[in-house]
Amino acid sequence: MDSPKTLSRDLKNKMSIKYDYEAVVIGSGFGGSINTCRLAKRWPGAVLLLERGRRYPMGSFPRSPYDIANSFWNLLPEQRKRPKTIAAQEAHGLFDIRNFDHIDAVVSAGLGGGSLIYANVFLEPPEEVFDDNWPAAARKEALQPYYAVSKEVLGARPVPQSSDPRRKVIRTELFQAFAQSEGRESKLLDINVFFGNDFENPTAIGLQEKNRYGAVQTSCVYCAECDLGCNTHSKNSLDLNYLHVAEHQYAARIETEALGQKIAPLNERGEEDPSATGEHGYRVYWLDLKNGHVECSALSRRVVVSAGTLGSTELLMRCRDLHKTLPGISQQLGQHFSANGDFLSFVIDGKKPANPNYGPVITQGTDYNLLKDFDRKHAFILEDASYPNFAAWYTEGIRPGLSHFHAFVRTVRLMASRFLQGLGSGHIGYAFNELLKGSLSYTSIVLLCMGIDKGNGVMSLCKEGFIHVKWPYRDNRGLYDAIERMGKRFRDWTGAKVFVPLPNWLWPMKRNVTVHALGGCRLADSPQRGVTSAAPETFGQVFGYQGLYVADGALLPSAVGANPVATISALSERVAEGITGIRPTADL
Repeated sequence: MDSPKTLSRDLKNKMSIKYDYEAVVIGSGFGGSINTCRLAKRWPGAVLLLERGRRYPMGSFPRSPYDIANSFWNLLPEQRKRPKTIAAQEAHGLFDIRNFDHIDAVVSAGLGGGSLIYANVFLEPPEEVFDDNWPAAARKEALQPYYAVSKEVLGARPVPQSSDPRRKVIRTELFQAFAQSEGRESKLLDINVFFGNDFENPTAIGLQEKNRYGAVQTSCVYCAECDLGCNTHSKNSLDLNYLHVAEHQYAARIETEALGQKIAPLNERGEEDPSATGEHGYRVYWLDLKNGHVECSALSRRVVVSAGTLGSTELLMRCRDLHKTLPGISQQLGQHFSANGDFLSFVIDGKKPANPNYGPVITQGTDYNLLKDFDRKHAFILEDASYPNFAAWYTEGIRPGLSHFHAFVRTVRLMASRFLQGLGSGHIGYAFNELLKGSLSYTSIVLLCMGIDKGNGVMSLCKEGFIHVKWPYRDNRGLYDAIERMGKRFRDWTGAKVFVPLPNWLWPMKRNVTVHALGGCRLADSPQRGVTSAAPETFGQVFGYQGLYVADGALLPSAVGANPVATISALSERVAEGITGIRPTADL
């Protein structure tokens, strides 16, 4: 036991270190935003958030072909493999696409992280998901209060049902009818979309009002553009709740276009020391991307790493293996990568109307042995998905030319008659109707599935020092095959011409795509089984490092099958409670 003199000296040294912040949070996705808000409430004016992406005020998300083509993430010093069109230019765009072995991943860069482009669904997985890979303190029963509070903050609720014809979403009814034909249950899902503050009496479509946290939002306009960033701020993204309160009420400092680079523990003199274990705090380094990648740093008593599954795992790996500043991190780092069973497919040109260009991007879920009659080997959920109107125009444009040839000839002839013979203008309207009445996009369907994959992918650093994933896709063929069989039945039920799994999945590529990367820093009861502690008093803390936490999808010990936002949020609320000692409520 240390002597009183030693304890006194250590306390004096701690007090002599001039900390810039009580906490630095790296990343502003669900884990980062929740912790920024909760920690800033505990230490007003003393929390720094670093976000590599930009702010996106209302109306600022790209929509034109030129702007969207330039909305991808690319940093020249990283020298990642990129298409030639963007490889030579620095870009701090919204979409970051990563290519790995047999799997690609799409992640977001912007203030609010993945909430800017996700599909809004807040869905709790069933208790059966929480198997022996999950420590007792992180299972469903223990997390239930945190699910409840994050759901309330995020404003999750089903799409309103009313007699207003503008509230009718045709594809919802289509998926419900298909579920009935399959003997399956379809239910409206809770979605984090703003329909007004009163759930019982939704605000009229398109009207604006302040939400309960003081941010201005628009009652959902049903534009089907959720996955591209909501230009009307109808999506309850994190910049409109947790981050809004953190910045405007608790004076958190938010730095955007600031890329976290290195975390170094300090010794009792405030010097960087790789043998230190965090009891004296950390120096955090980042690049100021707005100003020529200038390196900046700050001293903090504690650090919360919330850069997403890929970003958090990569940063900690670089600190352990390249910078050698955190050499004691568990060798379990990077293990148990999961794609959460993501599988995207399309049913094209059916005989039943779908109108996938209208409404929130997801409205319902059809259960296949996930929420009921749980079957771990084949458990998944089918969700309806929409895509924006401009994509529908593109879909019609790529149809075989002959299919519109006669309509085009008729249109030209009637236009000529209009100007040469004074033909009534109504006929011109009929001619344009003939030209544009194609139903390919109107009767095509997007099938979005998530399920319980084996979660046995491995993340490591490639020779250039960046994250790489090896995904044993063959191990998950049972799940993928079950999803494909369902998709073919959907094709037959609608009388569609073709069922197309994600094109990358076709032979010989066999590459899946995930938007729900999970794992790598999983919670456990010991460093032999994971990277972060599940003990109640140190929940989310990296084993061996006091005051160093992870709070994002990297914590999850396995796939959850359901959209993982709810579980990530619940775990992140639990991490924040352990740091601050304050029980969270929806009154931020």
